[in-house]
Amino acid sequence: MSVLQGSNILVTGGTGSFGKAFIRFALDNLDPNRLVIFSRDELKQYEGRQLFDDDKRLRWFIGDVRDERRLLRALHNIDYVVHAAALKQVDTGEYNPFEFVQTNVMGSQNVIEACIDAGVKRIVALSTDKASSPINLYGATKLTADKLFISGNHYAAAYPTRFSVVRYGNVMGSRGSVIPFFRKLAEAGQSLPITDLRCTRFFITLPQAVQFVVDSFDLMSGGELYVPRIPSMRITDLAQAVAPGAAMHDVGLRPGEKLHEEMISPDEGRRALRLEDRFLVQPDLGSWGWVPPVDGVPVEDGFVYRSDSNDQWFTRERIAEIVASGI
Repeated sequence: MSVLQGSNILVTGGTGSFGKAFIRFALDNLDPNRLVIFSRDELKQYEGRQLFDDDKRLRWFIGDVRDERRLLRALHNIDYVVHAAALKQVDTGEYNPFEFVQTNVMGSQNVIEACIDAGVKRIVALSTDKASSPINLYGATKLTADKLFISGNHYAAAYPTRFSVVRYGNVMGSRGSVIPFFRKLAEAGQSLPITDLRCTRFFITLPQAVQFVVDSFDLMSGGELYVPRIPSMRITDLAQAVAPGAAMHDVGLRPGEKLHEEMISPDEGRRALRLEDRFLVQPDLGSWGWVPPVDGVPVEDGFVYRSDSNDQWFTRERIAEIVASGI
């Protein structure tokens, strides 16, 4: 049984793709006493209330993580928090850098401070592959947020509150996914634009991402950065699985985009442990009493977790099955 069972949970950014999938999973499997959705878009909250039939276990809080006082109000009597709120579009971040800093960095620190003050037990913050060796503003803000949440355990050392981070790659079927874009072009008989025909990416489904986060609450003691062991895929294989036989053309890497994705950098690899379904990056400093898991196996020297050197790969047939299932 998960520690989340029958508890009071809050999800920041709860009206996004992950948030809605988490709500559905929680209502069906965790029977929360109270599940608070904290987000700033009233239209998405209205649509969410309809989507979940105004379930009486749900509470809808309009608020922004930039507002610590509103966070404190929403966190009253909350046991566990999933921090999913973030600004995420790479090109938008390059044009509006300080807006990303205010939400992804300062907002994260607000969540940390408010959770400690409210007596929350455990917090899992969602990260991204772009936080590993970042080359764009979005990735840099998420790496900063990762470090803030891990260091939040220092702030909370004398309190019961503990923080961990999960980092995963692209989510199939999430808002902004390339799959519906490829489908639309293929239906119109157009060639599919591929960033670079050599590109590889990590992909995880929404149900897998939700389960990974839920399991992380059960495993964490505070200070861990968890990375799922998931397959890579070639972007050309994804395109052909979505639209078999469609023409493809190379459009080149966009500013801030990588040829291959990375979830554990070489420097982080020196602190990485391999578990059954995940990697764990140990904190640099565990002054709050962090102890590594007994079943963690140190990775080999020079380890880096990158999509092109991964030991697990999706076949084109498997990709087609996942896409056909509606993800």
